[in-house]
Amino acid sequence: MSSLTVAEPSESAPPQQAPAQYLSFMLGQDMFAMGILSVREILEYAGVTPVPQMPPSICGVINLRGTAVPVLDLARRLERAPSPIGKRTCIVVVEVAGDEGPFVIGILVDAVNAVLDIPAAEIEPAPRFGAVRADLLHGIGKVNGRFVLLLNVQHVVSTLHLQEFVAHIP
Repeated sequence: MSSLTVAEPSESAPPQQAPAQYLSFMLGQDMFAMGILSVREILEYAGVTPVPQMPPSICGVINLRGTAVPVLDLARRLERAPSPIGKRTCIVVVEVAGDEGPFVIGILVDAVNAVLDIPAAEIEPAPRFGAVRADLLHGIGKVNGRFVLLLNVQHVVSTLHLQEFVAHIP
């Protein structure tokens, strides 16, 4: 009778997990990324329509196939100086969970880069210092020797309480 020996994983090695996919984008000189599962589409910037009495970080709305979708100026939301609109400026349309069901919002970014596979072992917790509040980040990923700030899109959007404002958009 033969026996099969299965190698036990080393206790010091972390369990292998499939890398998560993130859409990377630029905001000023910093590279950010968000989980790809919340991204619905990426639009070329073609302007927004300002809406009075919106939170300061909402630059207006866009018409997305007949629906008014608010656009979040991510730089302002993160208390940074907004960049001028350029050829690579995009609106990343995301869907997040809201109090009254799924909620669609556009996020204004300076440029979209690529989809990155970042293994869980290459993600560190968000630091409690720096230019971005830690509660707005999932963590910091390491990709090819560069740090990527992993945005917590759900928290960035939900802490604005936008659904009450959007209910009043005609």
